[in-house]
Amino acid sequence: MTVALADCFRHHKNGQSHGLTFQSRPRKGKELLKMNFPGRRYVPTILLLAALVGCTQPQNTQELKEKTAQATAEVKNEAEAVAAGIREGWSRDKPLDLNAATKEQLLSLPGVTAAEANRVIAGRPYSEPGEVVTRRIMSKTEYDKIADRVTAKK
Repeated sequence: MTVALADCFRHHKNGQSHGLTFQSRPRKGKELLKMNFPGRRYVPTILLLAALVGCTQPQNTQELKEKTAQATAEVKNEAEAVAAGIREGWSRDKPLDLNAATKEQLLSLPGVTAAEANRVIAGRPYSEPGEVVTRRIMSKTEYDKIADRVTAKK
């Protein structure tokens, strides 16, 4: 080991460096070699980086929670739209009874306004769906848009 240190010391005096620095200081008649390792300079930097990584972890966790909550809300909205589409699909297969339909169900028919839905409800009972035209509750054009989707059950 002394030969290697002596070689490093000799190279250092010649201006060559192997990453280690040696300083010679006299101490009570003896010469003391002090070695400075380059890694010691990087210790504060490494500690700072470790602290930053440690500090950013909770932010990433919070960010992940927020993104998950946002994605869940979007999926919920999409699920509600799908459910509404399914309800509409089921109701298309079965005609809507003008004598039993709620205002909301009547409003789901194409082109039916709130005023028309109220008039349909007020004009009950119907023996056939076309009576909404003959009783002047709806125009023929408006009725033609919903004719295949409505019925009048007694």
